[in-house]
Amino acid sequence: MSPPDTTSAKTTADPDAALVFARFPDRFRAIVIGASGGIGGAIATALAVHPQCSAVARLSRSAIPVDGTPIDLLDEVSIAAAAASLAANAPYHLIVTAVGVLRGDGLEPEKSLRALDANMLARSFAINAIGPALVIKHFAPLLPKSGPCVLATLSAKVGSIGDNRLGGWYAYRASKAALNQLIRSSAVEIARTRPDARVLALHPGTVATKFSDGYNPSHEVFTPADAARRLLAVMAASDGSGQFLSHDGTEIPW
Repeated sequence: MSPPDTTSAKTTADPDAALVFARFPDRFRAIVIGASGGIGGAIATALAVHPQCSAVARLSRSAIPVDGTPIDLLDEVSIAAAAASLAANAPYHLIVTAVGVLRGDGLEPEKSLRALDANMLARSFAINAIGPALVIKHFAPLLPKSGPCVLATLSAKVGSIGDNRLGGWYAYRASKAALNQLIRSSAVEIARTRPDARVLALHPGTVATKFSDGYNPSHEVFTPADAARRLLAVMAASDGSGQFLSHDGTEIPW
């Protein structure tokens, strides 16, 4: 989801074309973390019926990995255990993290500095930045050591410092900006041992899920299925690593 910031122009991925992961093997495996959410669930569903994908591991706090251990991004032990439970079936050519929080449990997008709260800032960072970074730490070793593969994490355009012209939304913007830096740095490190891996931060646009309840944007709202189709098209088409890409394939400034 995003507030009404302006969006860049040129599309580099065609979500209406037949989705082909041309650089992947014919029977690749995928992992979707956050598969109980609207976007994560739609991505997992799309992959489950994709002819190239042989298996999709769906992980979330309510979805059980093969060893019976749920994954909680606020608990590194559970993240490590979930990764370990899937290691026997590695490599995985596509790993997607679709987890984030904007409001709920006391969190609300701040309209002014007066609304800043230390506990809510910490919670936003824990879920939006630290948790996904720990996922990269424990799940990146499940990628193949050679050959194209993708490790993608859902970010948000409002995490762009260069594009921030409206202010506000302090915790969400800052936590997503932190996430972007963590993704960029991990892309540099992962390239040393997996030179064909593409590590991506992805902006899904505004999607009609519980996450965006109560928000009335002036721009287009996608269904989860359409958002999943667009994001998968971007993952399939991307030819670089350490990128921050919108749902239409355009690059977003950091």
